[in-house]
Amino acid sequence: MIVAIEPIAKTLGSGSGIDTTALVQGLVDAQFELKNQQLTAREETLTAQISAAATHKSNITTFASALSTLTKSGTLSTQPTSSNPSVVNVSRLTGANLTELNARVEVRQLAATQTTASAPRASTSAAIGQGTLTLTFGTAAVTDGAMTSFTPGSAAAVDIVIGAGNSSLQGIADAINAAKAGVTASILTDADGSRLVLKGATGSSRAFTLTATETPGHTGLAALNIGVGASGTTIGSAAADAIVAVDGVALKRDSNSISDLIPGVKLDLVTAQVGTIVNIGKSAPTTTLLQAAQDFVDTYNEVFNALQADLDPITGSLRQDLAAKTLRRQLQELTLTQIASSTDGGPTSLAQIGIRTNRDGTLSVDTAALSLALVNHPAQVEKMFAAPNGSAATYNGLSAALDSISTAAASTIRGLGASELNYTRIKADVTDDRAEALEKADALRERMTRQFASMDAKVAAYKSTLTFLENQIDAWNKND
Repeated sequence: MIVAIEPIAKTLGSGSGIDTTALVQGLVDAQFELKNQQLTAREETLTAQISAAATHKSNITTFASALSTLTKSGTLSTQPTSSNPSVVNVSRLTGANLTELNARVEVRQLAATQTTASAPRASTSAAIGQGTLTLTFGTAAVTDGAMTSFTPGSAAAVDIVIGAGNSSLQGIADAINAAKAGVTASILTDADGSRLVLKGATGSSRAFTLTATETPGHTGLAALNIGVGASGTTIGSAAADAIVAVDGVALKRDSNSISDLIPGVKLDLVTAQVGTIVNIGKSAPTTTLLQAAQDFVDTYNEVFNALQADLDPITGSLRQDLAAKTLRRQLQELTLTQIASSTDGGPTSLAQIGIRTNRDGTLSVDTAALSLALVNHPAQVEKMFAAPNGSAATYNGLSAALDSISTAAASTIRGLGASELNYTRIKADVTDDRAEALEKADALRERMTRQFASMDAKVAAYKSTLTFLENQIDAWNKND
């Protein structure tokens, strides 16, 4: 459009002597200056609102996520203790209530795996034989490295086909591992040669036999047989259950990691020491909870103060934003919100354990009050900071309360997520208004340029006529 009027613009002023190009530009700029200023100001305001809404949505989401990670880590919960970790290690199970934890444990036997080794061979790549190796699981008796009895269990036997392509020691080991039947194969080598080593899972019911059905003309697999009467392999260790006495009651388990003997506690058996009693107790996270409360308050204050600045009634970018005001109100109500149930009159809100709201809306920790609550109601305070248990019938603690606020703030229907989308949409409209204003300015510039061009042409014609008349008058005067 501008290119079309450029030849005209270049001739403007040639007749009248006036810089009409500058005049047109000045007139157009003057007419649209206020509109452009309004659009620029509106765009800057919307940019600030979009940024503020996104920032506070991110702040509360990050805050809630960090608190959730902390509570789920278990460090804010009572931890089990072992009087002898060299015999039994202990750890807390998720969601456990260890209020009444007190037990005595004696490890009489560790769970073991059946491990077997073949006779040594000179090569791992030489063919041994072809056929089918059948793994059968059950219980067995072992004496001096030999299986003396075997009772098959209920698990189905597993057939492993050995052909020409995998008949070597390495090929057989790979085939057994590929079957993923619960037995792992490896090859151990020393000066005497290479041995096929098979290892099962712990537990007396995970003993196994390996029986070869050889392909005629390709014998040799039977040397790897494992079972009663097998002479080509040696059993290094027999499958066995762990035997643990809890408060004097002996119990068997098929693993050395046991999670169903003491409620809420995982036992990891390290060594068996008959007659050694290990006391399992608990340790309250008093120091950790005190620090967590202070960290929560510090982070809350950072989030709240930033939000408060953008809600300033005069300078705040979000001073008229309903979602931002709702978020502030929900944060201010947090200390009074019931976040834990109680049947014995114990504290159920943050305010009741010493985390209180100041006049300016920030929080502070009354360390003395919190310490007293940890002495008088340790389980109740712990419940407030515990990980959500997912039950709609009970209060889920501080993390769940903050997560609810975060979810509402992120909502694209009524939360800051919706505000961010709305401001972005309005800003796009402002961009369209700016483009429309530019088109109108160009149209006005073209129209005025053509009008001034017509005027300039008429002025040029008048000047030409005037010059002609002046010349005629001069000629007449000379004749006189």
